[in-house]
Amino acid sequence: MSDGGAEQIAEAAPAKASAPRLVPKDAATIILVDRQASEPKLLMGKRHEGVRFMPGKYVFPGGRVEPEDGRVNIAGAYAPHVERRLQAGVQRPSITRARAYGLAAIRELAEETGLLIGETETGAFEPRGDAWKPFADADVFPSLEGLHFVARAITPPGRPKRFDTRFFAGDASLVTAKVDGIVTAEAELVELVWVSLPEAHELDLPAITRIVIDDLARRLDEGLERDLPVPFYRQGSKSEREHL
Repeated sequence: MSDGGAEQIAEAAPAKASAPRLVPKDAATIILVDRQASEPKLLMGKRHEGVRFMPGKYVFPGGRVEPEDGRVNIAGAYAPHVERRLQAGVQRPSITRARAYGLAAIRELAEETGLLIGETETGAFEPRGDAWKPFADADVFPSLEGLHFVARAITPPGRPKRFDTRFFAGDASLVTAKVDGIVTAEAELVELVWVSLPEAHELDLPAITRIVIDDLARRLDEGLERDLPVPFYRQGSKSEREHL
């Protein structure tokens, strides 16, 4: 289950000066885009008011990369340029690690919204741990095909938690199954909404989410599927932006 890692880039209160310097943990988030209408819409969820981090904020589903994510079999791989850019700027890069980012985003989407991305193949998928069991139960084999790497951001130093987050975007048609009863008044996400990009900016958003939405708008105009430079926010702000 997400601990808020994917959206904590610039929101948590600064830690005390005596706190140790934290090494950012890998995290991933996913932006589902519905492009059936003339104006694209994004899926966002409202966080519970009682959670410690970002209560009441609207976010994209996501969270920490877990060890089992790198061991999950896939039905389809990234486009070659996505796999290549995910390995840029990483110590000890590997295909396994690059794929773990996208699989974490897919798993967190399922945990927080009940939406499953993959191919429907009866009995084909063997789950790795309880978190992946809903895919086997629904006969959905997770697939990275159709995921696009659109941004990366690291929580600034001095925060109580730090994350190195990969932001993915994918078409809403990638969802092949849904588990009901996930989004409730007592869940981590209490509401899901499909909003246009201008409507998204009217919501109560974390700072990095606003930045990534602007990046996504440009990517949608230029072609989400194209091999384009990926913005990398080393300190969670535009002033520290590089490209991968």
